[in-house]
Amino acid sequence: MKTQVAIIGAGPSGLLLGQLLHKSGIDNIILERQSGDYVLGRIRAGILEQVTVDLLHEAGVGAGVDAGGTVHHSIELVFGGARHPIDVHGLTGGKVVTAYGQTELTRDLMQARAAQGLTTVYEASDVALHDFDGSRPRVTYQKDGQTHTLECEFIAGCDGFHGVSRASVKDKVTEYEKVYPFGWLGVLADVPPVSPHAIVYGNSERGFSLCSMRSLTRSRYYVQCPLTDKVEQWSDARFWDELRARLDPELAERVVTGPSIEKSIAPLRSFVAEPMRFGRLFLAGDAAHIVPPTGAKGLNLAASDVKYLSSAFIEHFNERSAAGIDTYSARCLRRIWRAERFSWWLTTLMHRFPDAESFGQKVQEAELDYLVNSRAMSTALSENYVGLPL
Repeated sequence: MKTQVAIIGAGPSGLLLGQLLHKSGIDNIILERQSGDYVLGRIRAGILEQVTVDLLHEAGVGAGVDAGGTVHHSIELVFGGARHPIDVHGLTGGKVVTAYGQTELTRDLMQARAAQGLTTVYEASDVALHDFDGSRPRVTYQKDGQTHTLECEFIAGCDGFHGVSRASVKDKVTEYEKVYPFGWLGVLADVPPVSPHAIVYGNSERGFSLCSMRSLTRSRYYVQCPLTDKVEQWSDARFWDELRARLDPELAERVVTGPSIEKSIAPLRSFVAEPMRFGRLFLAGDAAHIVPPTGAKGLNLAASDVKYLSSAFIEHFNERSAAGIDTYSARCLRRIWRAERFSWWLTTLMHRFPDAESFGQKVQEAELDYLVNSRAMSTALSENYVGLPL
């Protein structure tokens, strides 16, 4: 087979890139090692910056988020037993974020790709990248017991942290990493969100908490927990009791409980791989960077990578310009490091660290007090939360 761009990975970033390229007349084929059902079963991000929503519309798949997304105008910080709203909408000149589950977003992109008859090869095993340092890269893979070769002009590595794309250039990248000494226990439940138009971040002596949502009938809640904890140790009743104990009394009373439909513990890390271009191979999304979920930047950073990369390919094929390709890595990394800084700062501010004594907790509370009472600090938080401009 031949194509102009081979995309490795059929998650949101790979599918979105394929959609944008197709709209500009650029042929692409996506290879995915998992099944379509497995990809849809991933329970991940659900907060979209306006930049990401705009990009979905540019790709022609914005109807789902328009119909099913919930706009958030503010965030709320809980500390010292009280809740403090931050008017994100007012402090950023009208910008907002939108709650829309990654599962729904991925389904929208999958359905659009299928309706257009575009090729996605699921359950492609033993994927290997070849000759991307030259002018004729190719990808080999196994499917149904046979070896296939895909010839292309460029390879886009959108296959995540554990994918083959970054592994193929392991000796050529510089990796920066910070691993945090705790995890997030997350519960997905079909209950109305405790705060339908705001995300609630909690800081308490018991640890961090987060009240988020996927829709007006499905909520996503988290509590900080030790990395040594096992999901089996956390019954639904224990989780709900712990969540309420970390919120202010009025909000705790409003928590509607119900059986969990998904429960998992995720470790937190900050990670960046530099550079993001290797000849005709380009990394995007989690293949190049990971952020703690505290700032809701993971999916949004992947979308901005895709925006830069699709523009670079469009310039190359339609305008015969190499400018976008040559500057891709530098443009992405500038935005990535800003988001990494914000996610690290918010994680440090909101979590209880195992080695922190009472002094550390008091310093956190003092900074939070300054944050909610300083318009400048509240504005800086809001600007980063809704997403810095491309």
